[in-house]
Amino acid sequence: MSRIDRYVLSQLLVLFGFFSLVLVAVFWINRAVILFDRLISDGQSALVFLEFTALGLPKLITTVLPISAFAATVYVTNRLNNESELTVMQATGSSPFRLARPVLIFGVIVFLMSSVLHHLLLPLALDQLGEREAEISQNATSRLLTEGTFLHPSKSVTFYAGTITEEGVLRDVFLSDGRKPEEGVIYTANEAYLIRNQDTTTLIMLDGVVQRISKVTNRLATANFQDFSFDISTLVQNDTANGLIARNMITPDLMEPWEVLSRRTAQPEGHLVEEFHSRFAEPLFCIVAALIGFTTLIVGGYSRFGVWREVVIAFGLLLLINGARSTLQNPVRDDLRLWPLLYAPVLFGAVLAFLMLWYVARPKGRRRPTAPSTEVTT
Repeated sequence: MSRIDRYVLSQLLVLFGFFSLVLVAVFWINRAVILFDRLISDGQSALVFLEFTALGLPKLITTVLPISAFAATVYVTNRLNNESELTVMQATGSSPFRLARPVLIFGVIVFLMSSVLHHLLLPLALDQLGEREAEISQNATSRLLTEGTFLHPSKSVTFYAGTITEEGVLRDVFLSDGRKPEEGVIYTANEAYLIRNQDTTTLIMLDGVVQRISKVTNRLATANFQDFSFDISTLVQNDTANGLIARNMITPDLMEPWEVLSRRTAQPEGHLVEEFHSRFAEPLFCIVAALIGFTTLIVGGYSRFGVWREVVIAFGLLLLINGARSTLQNPVRDDLRLWPLLYAPVLFGAVLAFLMLWYVARPKGRRRPTAPSTEVTT
């Protein structure tokens, strides 16, 4: 690369790192607040919270990379234009295609980063995250042994234990089971014990009352009991299948006949094809995002009123291409032969960037001077 290319590329990479850190931090804080409230309220430790946030970072970074590439390109191009550096480059004979070369190299670098995430790091993180969620969901003791707090181990289920002794005895127990739409059941007991037996967990309640209300007849039935056993394994079971999931598999593992892979994962072939080709199409979007940001500002040229109009147009084009990419996923899932549609938005963005560069590079339509008249007047 020439010195100009290295200069522009260094500016792009520095701003790309800055925008990536800022956007990841913003999205991470937003996600961390929700995740912290869910995990801590379920009785998990801060280490589990940090582990889950770390495993969620690859997914977050893949979302941020195209936005950061676009923002860095727009910022650097605007600064070069305002400081007349682009004017100097063009005055030395550099065409718009020549000026776009460092932007293209920058897009390829971001593409390689995104490819590593999509093909390797993201599937491994999702697989590990699924295993940890299954372990936590099946660990009923860690989700129920939290005193003085109303816990929700499952949807429509509420559990409360007033105090927990050093021997593991739960006192002043409250359990509300509203999973059945036609009735609700409330259990209260003075004492309770959790008994773990292989894959099942049983709650033994002593000296309590069960109240059952029918939502059909609006009648309440109560009964006292000396001891009552309640299987709570179903309250904390994980809904995710224990088999293979395509999104949790690295790309080399997806390179086998779709029929075989469909039987292994119990997923339709269309979903597998869409997952496989999306891992190539989404990183390519990073190149398009960088080129769209550069070419739109180049077409707009210099204006003393700023480049807000060009930035808005470029961002609108980016949203249009990204929206089309998301819309075309369902047709591919329904018919796997339509997989080339996943690359259509990227191809459209690349052609659009090329046309804008061609428009700027084409010679201006100027009239040639007419020859002087040779008519002789007499």
